[in-house]
Amino acid sequence: MKIGVLCSGNLGMKVLEKIFNEFSIAFVLTDSKSESILSFCDKHALPVFKGNPRNGNCRNFLHGKECEVLLSVNYLFLIDQDLIEFPKKYAINVHGSLLPKYRGRTPHVWAIINNEKKTGISAHLIDIECDAGDLIEQVEVEIEHSDTGASILQKYEILYWPLVQKTLRKIQEEVLITTPQNHTKATYFGKRTPDDGKIDWSWQKERIFNWVRAQAHPYPGAFTYLNGEKLIIDSISFTDDGFNDEIPNGKMMSINPLKVKTPNGVIKIEKYRGELEINEQTKIVLG
Repeated sequence: MKIGVLCSGNLGMKVLEKIFNEFSIAFVLTDSKSESILSFCDKHALPVFKGNPRNGNCRNFLHGKECEVLLSVNYLFLIDQDLIEFPKKYAINVHGSLLPKYRGRTPHVWAIINNEKKTGISAHLIDIECDAGDLIEQVEVEIEHSDTGASILQKYEILYWPLVQKTLRKIQEEVLITTPQNHTKATYFGKRTPDDGKIDWSWQKERIFNWVRAQAHPYPGAFTYLNGEKLIIDSISFTDDGFNDEIPNGKMMSINPLKVKTPNGVIKIEKYRGELEINEQTKIVLG
């Protein structure tokens, strides 16, 4: 069974290696920044296209090639109908949420931000709508209080290949069963950029906690501004410190340790990036 693999990043690379060891890879589509994938393809003489495949950009590359299954794993790009219809049997994506919830980009980050207690991965058929195709199988992942966006991805790394392997085996054995998604329960969240990480100190402390941990190192990070300088925060904790409700939200309550007032409690900043040049005389409101 020949497989066309669409993959990006470290997660895509790990699955690509596993597929290479057990199946026949017809070709690979990736992005220009996934250097490990490009190197792997070069080393093993796998035909590879780098860049956005939409609008017919990969039509010449695919000429004369064929595959039974098109498999997308952590791929950066949406694909057009002609590519969805290219494989003889199925076009399949593995998505980092429990569909139909959290369609779209960085779903595990959004799940933490929204205080979900579980997330997961879904193997599903690809159709022209984003992450809306029929479900094949899902695996649940618990979101623990200490989890960050990066730690959830580490959990995913362990689970992606078994799900992909199981799905491909079902196709080989012709026992694949799919189930339509319940579109009335679908949620969608868009692409995040580093500029989207700004903390709003009027938020409840619980939302700030989730906001920070979802984007913690090595992600770009949640941030605020101190004396006009960007302060990236990687970890906070709650305190039982008293406060006056008339104190502005974001007010620094102490310097060492660094504590900040929110609407429903004082939080302690445990980890941040960079150096702070402040003292007791320069307490300010973060913004």
